Amino acid sequence: MRAIWSGSIGFGLVNIPIKLFSATQDSTLDLHMLDKHDHSNIRYARINESTGKEVAWGDIVKGYKYNDEYVVLSDEDFEKVSPEKNKTISIDQFVQQEKIDVTYYDTPYYLEPSKGGERAYVLLREALKKTGKVAIGSYVLRTKENLCLLKADGDMILLLKIRFAEEIRSYEDLNIPKSATIKDAELKMAVSLINQLTPKAFSMSKYKDTYDDELMKIIELKAKGKRVPKPKFHIVKNKSKDLMEQLKASLGDTTTKRKKAS
Repeated sequence: MRAIWSGSIGFGLVNIPIKLFSATQDSTLDLHMLDKHDHSNIRYARINESTGKEVAWGDIVKGYKYNDEYVVLSDEDFEKVSPEKNKTISIDQFVQQEKIDVTYYDTPYYLEPSKGGERAYVLLREALKKTGKVAIGSYVLRTKENLCLLKADGDMILLLKIRFAEEIRSYEDLNIPKSATIKDAELKMAVSLINQLTPKAFSMSKYKDTYDDELMKIIELKAKGKRVPKPKFHIVKNKSKDLMEQLKASLGDTTTKRKKAS
């Protein structure tokens, strides 16, 4: 893997040199945009809106419109803003992870210690494990300040980019029911259904992205000039509108599926 950022973790007066690696990869098929008439690739061009001419990457700069005039910013200008955050993940505090709502979670990254930082890296990792806490910090990546969470994950210190509070939209304008009349028997049945669908051992590896596999079958058929059969899709609906009856039917359906699987 190739590091996308290098710097250090500021842990009190301890400085831990690290490299940042992306923990995720795109699993979707690489689909191209084509002209439907001759299947030529569609090319995106950077056009000057005044001249109508294409602009080379080397001639493109970033700017901010201020009082109807653009102020152009150079790479050096970005580096002058909080220069310590351009090279340091500054830990501000430690909290229990469950105190952070999952709504704030964004993108995971792996942290690897750079040469000379191994002992300090292990020290922070083991301290996080012992306290059961995660670290909250911030750093700058690609001209943007990022909030992050550091947690011990096996031998790894995982960095999880998290959103700032102002990035979370309010749901107050949505029509969310604050309460409804729920019968005790209905709640008991819903809990039973949850328990029935709760495995003894959970693993995310069970879940696979099968959509691309199915799409690839269609691509292969079309590539061979074969007709793609129209799929048969049937949504199973419960005939009863009674919530209790629907829950009972769900429990029975789950039991049947488990027996077939075994």
